[in-house]
Amino acid sequence: MKHEITPDETTRATAFSLWMKAPNPMVTFFKTLNVTNIVRISKKRNLKFNMLLDYCIGKAAADIQEFYLLPVGNKLMQYDALAVNTIVKSKNGEIHSCDIPFDENVEQFNQNYLTLTAHVAESGIDKDLSEEFMVIGTSAIVTTEIDGAVGMNSGIFNNPFLIWGRYRKRFFRYYLPISFQFHHTQMDGMHVGTFLENLQKEIDELK
Repeated sequence: MKHEITPDETTRATAFSLWMKAPNPMVTFFKTLNVTNIVRISKKRNLKFNMLLDYCIGKAAADIQEFYLLPVGNKLMQYDALAVNTIVKSKNGEIHSCDIPFDENVEQFNQNYLTLTAHVAESGIDKDLSEEFMVIGTSAIVTTEIDGAVGMNSGIFNNPFLIWGRYRKRFFRYYLPISFQFHHTQMDGMHVGTFLENLQKEIDELK
């Protein structure tokens, strides 16, 4: 669940005063990940690559307290848990949003992923968990390779957001450029650097 907190009682007090009314408070980092391990796991165990990457994203964020805060409107909200969003194509070809609760058990996360994305694909109705979870957005453009993407500052959707395209093979390894957009009120570059290092570590160490 979420509840409003007083910014002055958090480590984000200065950031809240500086960035909440900034014309563009969103910042984007770019990084190329070595995704060889999850490509191999995906092929060996017949698991979806995007599910494995979404799991690693949730795992990398889970121990960083800033991910549980989010500016919503003019307020700072605190959440108890995380979810990872994925984009789903419905049976009529339209694009829909699906939020998946993060679970440290990868098998349970996979089951949640398969169940919820199948329901969204069949029903054509978004699965929105933003009232219960701080949602990390993702978008996979798997039809092409991209070097990165800069999102928009809507003033409504302030959630952290990752975008990637098709991974690339170089010799016997696979690489994936990603972009990570975040609201500066929620976190600083130092936190993002930790998250991205965690993400590579979780990808490498996934069994």
